Amino acid sequence: MSDISYTTEEIAAILKVSKLTVYDLIKKGELPAYRVGRQMRIDAQDLEVYKTRAKKGAAATPHSDKTKHAPGTASSTRPIIICGQDISLDILTKHIEKPGSSYRPLRSYVGSLNGLLSMYKGEADIVSTHLWDGDTDEYNVPYIRKILVGHRYLVVNLLCRRVGFYVKKDNPKKIENWADITRKDIRFVNREKGSGARVLLDEQLRLHDIRIWDISGYEREETNHLAVAGAVASGEADVGLGIEKASYIVGVDFIPLTAERYDLVILKSEENESLRELLLNTLRSSTFHHELATIGGYDLSSTGTIIYETY
Repeated sequence: MSDISYTTEEIAAILKVSKLTVYDLIKKGELPAYRVGRQMRIDAQDLEVYKTRAKKGAAATPHSDKTKHAPGTASSTRPIIICGQDISLDILTKHIEKPGSSYRPLRSYVGSLNGLLSMYKGEADIVSTHLWDGDTDEYNVPYIRKILVGHRYLVVNLLCRRVGFYVKKDNPKKIENWADITRKDIRFVNREKGSGARVLLDEQLRLHDIRIWDISGYEREETNHLAVAGAVASGEADVGLGIEKASYIVGVDFIPLTAERYDLVILKSEENESLRELLLNTLRSSTFHHELATIGGYDLSSTGTIIYETY
């Protein structure tokens, strides 16, 4: 057993819980984990110890930012969970995890709504969100205010990016607007419920009085932008909705529809004051801006700007 280890996905399957719950157990120190490349792993013997404790009702006490550990020990860094999928979050993770850091970031690749719900339940530390509200024509804040009721939090801009339709090269079916996806000769590919792209689509359908059953393929769901663009590239669908960058990677044409604001949410507490300071300093650093600018396709004019804050 000492030679056996599991990924977070395998642990979730064994315990019959969500992957976010596994991350929460790691974050609280109840499941010791270590990183192999970009992947977190848990030793089988540590899993058995956790199961034995859980059966006895003696799970470990969660750690806080102020918990003191001996320098150089594995527990001297606090695991934190960052929710979202954009490559910019990989760069952010690298900066937070730099040598000497007090934090060990864990990535959770869930959509915006599920990320905010996880934060409400105390299972996430930093959540990325790009949720458009059709009634106010505003991004993120209307949803955050409704979901994080009773919490104090900070909303800060990460970047802005363009969203639009993925279509085949040269757009052979001449797809241009929301009404076009209801045509009988068009096959659509959707994103999963709770994702920012899905919320944008459903809000636009509501505002344009388009019925979902008039869209062929509305029920087909993919869990990321690359998969949606890939379905269009392979001919399995004629059109999908996503961010511009994925079109370059996959090799499909992109029809811009709107610019979206991609924000980060972090709770405000005495325990995470140092994490909030690190996050803001990172977002405002020239090094971070330079790395994002090198990738291309992002508007960084508001990066690091506080969008909304509760007191």
